[in-house]
Amino acid sequence: MAKRKNKKVTANRNYKDTVFRKLFSDRRNLLSLYNAINGTAYTDETKLEIVTLENAIYMGMKNDLAFIIDTNLFLYEHQSTYNPNMPLRDLFYISGEYQKLVDRKSLYSSILLKLPAPNFIVFYNGKRKMPDRWTNCLSESYENQQGEPNLELKVVTININRDCNRKLMEHCRILGEYAQYVEKVRKNAETMSLDAAVKNAVDECI
Repeated sequence: MAKRKNKKVTANRNYKDTVFRKLFSDRRNLLSLYNAINGTAYTDETKLEIVTLENAIYMGMKNDLAFIIDTNLFLYEHQSTYNPNMPLRDLFYISGEYQKLVDRKSLYSSILLKLPAPNFIVFYNGKRKMPDRWTNCLSESYENQQGEPNLELKVVTININRDCNRKLMEHCRILGEYAQYVEKVRKNAETMSLDAAVKNAVDECI
């Protein structure tokens, strides 16, 4: 059978997630994003260690980016829809990260194990109108919770739609350009197919 020529390339409907991961898997871009969020000025990207669990899937879920810098562990996730269950998802993921970082035999040692402190951030650019920033807590899922929860996990979500968090976009040029790209695709898709919308947006951005 003859091989088909000029095979049509179609846009991935998860194009936003794919582009986000591709952009910020680059250490320099990721460090720029980290600096913009935390008000820091790190310049040596080798100080940032990417520890994303590429093959770790729990209930069909994967994390976009995980990295360690300055003895802190950061989990970055991109979401195109509002998801109040992110604290639970991150709980599963951080367990996998800690299992990877710790020698299981040392769990039975009398010496206290030291772990990088976790930080959970979601970047949201869905169509649903949301504030610039908000926090979801694992304890919101508990039924009949009384008093302080014995297990808590907080996820900060940052709205990265084009007109939101402008100072953040200014401090991280790549994030601002990504927001513009998504906005162009979204606008184009109102009058054309997703394939054409993505291609047109890429051409415009280039």
